Amino acid sequence: MQHFDVLVVGAGLSGIGAAYRLQTQSPDRTYAILEARDSIGGTWDLFRYPGVRSDSDMFTLGFPFHPWKAAKAIADGPSILEYLHETAATYGIDKHIRFGERVVRASWSSGDAQWSVETSQGSYTCSFLYVCSGYYDYDSGYVVDFPGQSEFQGRVVHPQQWPADLDYTGQRVVVIGSGATAVTLVPAMARTAEHVTMLQRTPSYVASRPAHDAFSDRLRALLPEKLAHRLIRGKNVALSTALYSAFRKWPAHAAWLLNSTVAKQLPESIPVDPHFTPHYKPWDQRLCLVPDADLFEVLRDGSASVVTDEIETFTPTGLRLRSGQELEADLVVTATGLRMVALGKIEVTVDGRPVHPHDTFVYKGMMLSGVPNLAWCIGYTNNSWTLRSDLTSQYVCRLLNHLAATGTSICVPEIDPAEYDAPARPVVDLSSGYIRRAAAILPRQGSTGPWRLRQNYPRDLVVLRFSPVADGTMRFKRAA
Repeated sequence: MQHFDVLVVGAGLSGIGAAYRLQTQSPDRTYAILEARDSIGGTWDLFRYPGVRSDSDMFTLGFPFHPWKAAKAIADGPSILEYLHETAATYGIDKHIRFGERVVRASWSSGDAQWSVETSQGSYTCSFLYVCSGYYDYDSGYVVDFPGQSEFQGRVVHPQQWPADLDYTGQRVVVIGSGATAVTLVPAMARTAEHVTMLQRTPSYVASRPAHDAFSDRLRALLPEKLAHRLIRGKNVALSTALYSAFRKWPAHAAWLLNSTVAKQLPESIPVDPHFTPHYKPWDQRLCLVPDADLFEVLRDGSASVVTDEIETFTPTGLRLRSGQELEADLVVTATGLRMVALGKIEVTVDGRPVHPHDTFVYKGMMLSGVPNLAWCIGYTNNSWTLRSDLTSQYVCRLLNHLAATGTSICVPEIDPAEYDAPARPVVDLSSGYIRRAAAILPRQGSTGPWRLRQNYPRDLVVLRFSPVADGTMRFKRAA
């Protein structure tokens, strides 16, 4: 059984970033990356539906140590996947990846101060387990069993299982959903389909921005690559943080701004209310980004339309809605959301005791109360994923270095029992359907101190980079 100081689970954005930090900030630690799939990329290798793209700019979604060089700031999936392969090869990270190794079980032994990790291919031991597989279920998305679906004579496809051979040229397409996937699919499919209808039960807040950042392009033309990247990244972080804070502080003004901006881009036949007027506050759910206003362009030219209604039943030729309207379709795309999982569905035990993530609280957004030597890497919901995941990886390295410097081998965050009496929320604190459905399985966050996950990059930067590792909550021990 092979032993590593650190085992990283997942070779996506988080895993590759974690490997770079381990190589540069904890270079004496041996590590390996266990990847369940057969290639690098994680989310960007999994999703292959038309138009798949980032909803964050690549200067913040990309790595701070490897500048984004492509022209578009809002990039498509294949470009992001190419960037990940390039990064892994540039820093030799690809040599540490073991593909086809799905982690199924991890057992901690306090006596040995190590994890025993079972995968689909074999077993390993490690001193620290770092789960970088995100919180989406890679096996399947959220599937709704619509009434009458078996009667439909066309094809039904979920974006997460997009068939490589699917040809929808000249077909009538209905995309069920209103989130980020739906607003991406509709303009991409409208280019070749006969017509695409976005069918939504409730609308989402939508904002458009240019795919190219003119200011960033000028800056990159004038300054050295790394300096330009650092300045652009800082500018984008400051802008997104300020906008989020303002939207949360003045939600009524934010809603008016978003709705009035959308209204100017819609054709007269599509009113902003009810089709783009949600009944929740901005950032109660994630904001949908539309680069270059492509969604509004296909709505204006008539190649796509939007319907806000509920499905009564599928019919042999399409769907019948509660209002009585019939939608004819050859292809129905169920962009009904994703399924969330905790710790990549790994069965975790500590000294023989099963760990149920929902019974734990998250320490500094990464470690679970009462669980030693394990970190779970998740990103921001209001900003680029990588901003948070990179801070987490740097903190893990600080933690590993502290263990080495103090001659200890175990670190475990211990929560004050009083925190259990305080109101608790899921670690991902949004009202989106996919998060509400997962509330019973996700770890929780507390109301104060290191148990509260704040969506604030500048604050986290200070706390995770510079605050003491030995803060009184994290306990350090030697092996028995």
